[in-house]
Amino acid sequence: MVILSTIGYILIVIGTIFLFLGSLGLIRMPDVYNRLQAGTKATTLGALSTIIGVGLVEPTWFWKTLVIAIFIVLTNPIGSHTIARASRKSGIKTTTETTVDKYEEDVLNNESGDEDDLAL
Repeated sequence: MVILSTIGYILIVIGTIFLFLGSLGLIRMPDVYNRLQAGTKATTLGALSTIIGVGLVEPTWFWKTLVIAIFIVLTNPIGSHTIARASRKSGIKTTTETTVDKYEEDVLNNESGDEDDLAL
């Protein structure tokens, strides 16, 4: 049990570091699309590490924390995709520092000109 508890505390520390870096990315990134990237990737890994770490420290909570972790894995990418799609549809542009915009290239190359046909 001491080994599982130690691994749990290590995962909690790793998770809090990733959560901190993700929040720092939300502040430092220039536009909504870059902020989504920082927020989704880092905070998903941080939350998973922290939650699984808590499950290892408190073994009676392990199955509950596993269900929460699965829920986060399923919902974070979907929520991020939805926010990015809504931002794009409402006309929020990328920053001038962005060099590649594959969605804009697809819209320009689309013959019908209908943006709804394109997946984000």
